[in-house]
Amino acid sequence: AQFKAELESRWASGGIGFMYAFTDITTNREVNERTSQFVRDKIREIVKDPKKAAILAPSNYPIGAKRICVDTDYFDTFNRENVALHDIKADPIKTMSKDGVVLESGETVPLDILVLATGFDAMTGALNRIDIRGVGGKAMKEKWVDGPRTYFGLMVSGFPNMFIVAGPQSPSVFTNMVTSCEQHVDWISDTVKTLDESGKSLIDAEEKAEDAWVAHVSEIADRSLIIEGVN
Repeated sequence: AQFKAELESRWASGGIGFMYAFTDITTNREVNERTSQFVRDKIREIVKDPKKAAILAPSNYPIGAKRICVDTDYFDTFNRENVALHDIKADPIKTMSKDGVVLESGETVPLDILVLATGFDAMTGALNRIDIRGVGGKAMKEKWVDGPRTYFGLMVSGFPNMFIVAGPQSPSVFTNMVTSCEQHVDWISDTVKTLDESGKSLIDAEEKAEDAWVAHVSEIADRSLIIEGVN
């Protein structure tokens, strides 16, 4: 009863604070599933069409593993007569026509305007779009082909004098980003100053230090359910 009462209170307050109702929502599978079911039940209470509600209430990943919907009448919108919902995982988009979107089933969804909200390649996307070359001409995206490898999320072994601010494997989006960026820039500034004062012109992360940091980050991540939402 206390568990549900806390969730009810958080739900009524709205916002992302819902995910902080309990400290182990993203680490304890039982707690996460109870929380997930609470939200699915709420969605089904709001959305009158059972088919729409089923699409909007996923059960194939833990809550918090993908960004939650911070609801401002979002779910109520699907009760409007002029709002339809298509599950493109069940019936993928095949092509576009002059009349709208054509699905694999052959159905055409008529449109006047198409808004593309296809997401983004977080953390590594912007860096991989640049042809960054390190020692021996090796491209960073080649080094990262199996995932990013960094030292503290600030440097990459084999890419001397290259600093990253709030990069992959740093605290980044799991902290206050402004504070993280300020801390990283302060560290980089201090490092460059130290190099200058000591008459050195190059700094690089040791590969063994990078390996140790990647292993540490992976070990911490493996304790969480969040990684199960990776696309």
